[in-house]
Amino acid sequence: MKILFIVKEFPHSKVIGGPIIIYNRIKYLSEKHDVSLLAFAANPTREEIESVSGYCLNMRLIPPPKRGGAARKTWDYLFGPVPPYFMQLYSKEMYEALRQMVRANKYDVAISEYSMVAQYLYRNPDLEGIKRIMSVHECYYLARKKVIRVQGLASKEGLTALLHLKGLKKYEFDMYDDADRVLTLTPEEKEELLGLRPTLKISVIPHGVDIEKFRPFKKKSGRPTVMFLGNFLHDPNREAVLFFVQNSWGIVKERCREARFLVVGRGPTPDMIELARNDPSIEITGQVEDVYPYFCESDVFVCPVRIGGGFRGKVLEAMASGVPVVSTELGAQGIPYRDGENMLIANTPEEIASGVFRLLEDKALHDKIAENARKLVEERFSWQKGVEILEEVLKDVVGEDGTN
Repeated sequence: MKILFIVKEFPHSKVIGGPIIIYNRIKYLSEKHDVSLLAFAANPTREEIESVSGYCLNMRLIPPPKRGGAARKTWDYLFGPVPPYFMQLYSKEMYEALRQMVRANKYDVAISEYSMVAQYLYRNPDLEGIKRIMSVHECYYLARKKVIRVQGLASKEGLTALLHLKGLKKYEFDMYDDADRVLTLTPEEKEELLGLRPTLKISVIPHGVDIEKFRPFKKKSGRPTVMFLGNFLHDPNREAVLFFVQNSWGIVKERCREARFLVVGRGPTPDMIELARNDPSIEITGQVEDVYPYFCESDVFVCPVRIGGGFRGKVLEAMASGVPVVSTELGAQGIPYRDGENMLIANTPEEIASGVFRLLEDKALHDKIAENARKLVEERFSWQKGVEILEEVLKDVVGEDGTN
C-alpha cells in the first residue's frame, strides 16, 4: 500500500505522548508499505528529522499557523471557515501541501493523526479516489465537556472550554461520519463516539510501548520517589499535577516525610513551577532527552488524570519499567487493569494518596503489582502487535492484500 500520514505534531523518535504512537506506526508499517508524512513542525532539529525520514518515501513539514492578535482571533471565532477549536490549526499552506503531495503520488489511503488535522481530509475534493481514515486520539467535543464538568464555568479553563463548544459537536461528528474508517485508542472511547453518532465505522487500535527499552530495573538507593510524566502543553497533564499536589501530595508527605514528587516532561506551566518553588519536595525537570532514566529513579508512578480522553502511553511505559501505578479510572482507560493486582485504581484525593503510600511502604504489594503489570504489557502492548492490528484495518479499508 501507499500510505500518507497527515499529522498534528511532528512524530520523531524523541517525542512523548501521542506522537510517539504515530512514529512507531510509520516505523513498522514502512517495513512492508510505502509510507509518506505530512506534518506540522516548529523548528525541528536535524536529528529529529533524520530519526523519521528514513522510514518515509516522501516527507513534508509545514510551520504551524500563526493566529494573529485579538482582533484576528475574534474574527476567526465569529466567521472562520471551521469551528473556533479547529481554527487553531487551520492552514491554507497545509491544504496546498496536501494537494501537491496527492497530485505527485498515487496514495491508497490517507490517515489523519489527531482530529485537529482530520479537517484536511473532510470533504476534500483533492482526495478523490483515496481512502480516508481519521485517527481520534481525543474527541474534542467530549474532552471540552469533561473540562466543564470537572473544573466548572467559574474557572478560566471551564469558560474557555465553553467558548470552544461553538459549532464543535456537529462539525466534529460530521467529519468522522465522512471518513471511510475512524480509529480510537480504547474500546471505551469507541463506545462514547457511537453513543453520539451510531453510524460511525470505528476500529480500536491500541497504544503500545517499546518493551525492549522500558525494562524492569534495580533502583539505586535514594529518596522515595513518586513520578508523573507528561506534555504539559496538553492541559489534562497540567491539571493532573495541580490536582495531585494541591489535594494528595500533602497527605503522602505527612506519612512519608522524605518523599519526592518527580514531574518529567516538556512545557511545565508557570503555576506548576510556582508549586515547585514553594515546596522543595517537588522536582520539575522540563523536557528531557530520555524519560527511561527517570523511571529508574522512581518507586511509584501516579496518573491522577481527570479530564481529556484517549490512552496514556506513560502508564504503559511505567508498567513496562516495573514501576507500579496508581491511576484514576480515566487515566487507566484502555488498559485491562485488575485493581490491586496489576495497578491501584484511585479517584479521590484521599484514595490516590493512600495508594501511593501503600506502594511506598508495602514491598510485597509493590513487587506483585510491578511483576503483573510487566507481564500484561509483554502480552498485549508491544508496538508490533498494535501495528499488526492497524495493518489489518488498512487492508480492509483499501480492499486489497495490502502488500506492495
